[in-house]
Amino acid sequence: MTIQIYMAMVILLSSVPLLAVSHIHHPKPGMGEHVDYLNLVDDSYIRPDTIVFIIVLFTTGALLFLLVYFIITLSDLECDYLNAQQCCYRLNLWVIPKLCAHIIASLVLLFSGHYWLAAMNSPIALVWAREYWKIPSGNFGVYDPTEIHRMGKLKRHMRDVFVGVMYYLVAFFIYLYCFLTHLVSYNPLPKPRYEEEVGL
Repeated sequence: MTIQIYMAMVILLSSVPLLAVSHIHHPKPGMGEHVDYLNLVDDSYIRPDTIVFIIVLFTTGALLFLLVYFIITLSDLECDYLNAQQCCYRLNLWVIPKLCAHIIASLVLLFSGHYWLAAMNSPIALVWAREYWKIPSGNFGVYDPTEIHRMGKLKRHMRDVFVGVMYYLVAFFIYLYCFLTHLVSYNPLPKPRYEEEVGL
């Protein structure tokens, strides 16, 4: 199942740059017109929303991969392939980058005017921020090796990570739908002037 998730994400992420480049206008040269092949791509045709959705898609895909890594690491701890200290060290290393990446994606959506999408990111950002700031004094981090096996905390961490994976999977396809809708609704190619072609 994990291999299928990896393959699906690689295929989806690899299609995003191709879609972004495919909507860039390449002007066609006329008769006797010199063409500068080094400057065919005109950046003025790339809209800000395109860059916003590309950033958010890559950030969401990266967070999805990171949470899959969390699932694998917690599963190794549950099956005794890792000890608690190694597992918690590996996971605590990515707690702050995970939170920062999510906040950056939310701010990008907020300042670009996509308020509903930014609001959709708020609950999980608040949960992760509260989880980080509520770390008891003396603990190594969100994942503490002395407490991870107590009171079902390992099961709770697995549940939270699975919820995060489902959230980012749904969010990824929502962003992908918005990105494709944006590309379809905006056509940078100029309309042909039939009077010039016919010679009127």
